[in-house]
Amino acid sequence: MQNTIGRYDIAAQEDRSAPRTRIMIPAQLRASGNRAFQTVVNDLSLSGFSATALNRMHVGSICWLTLPGLESLQAEVVWWENGTAGCAFTNLLSPIVHDNILARYRGDGSFKG
Repeated sequence: MQNTIGRYDIAAQEDRSAPRTRIMIPAQLRASGNRAFQTVVNDLSLSGFSATALNRMHVGSICWLTLPGLESLQAEVVWWENGTAGCAFTNLLSPIVHDNILARYRGDGSFKG
């Protein structure tokens, strides 16, 4: 049974329902019980994001992402590899908020006023 569960977890990771947009957004990330640190969001979708996280973040732990001008967004760490964490939002990001974020930032992380 354990092999079946492992295969399901791998398959679930490969089947991302929301398209991801490559982007560079300066932000803050805080793992539960720790202090926030500066990060860069590397990609964003309605369901999650990946961001730079030099210190290991443990799969299943809760974290909060704070993007400029927005309230903190709760997420769960899904994977961590080589200084990057992949996280799934606890609540899907509103399509309006998602589109606004993408419209505000170019690929170099600079703000479009």
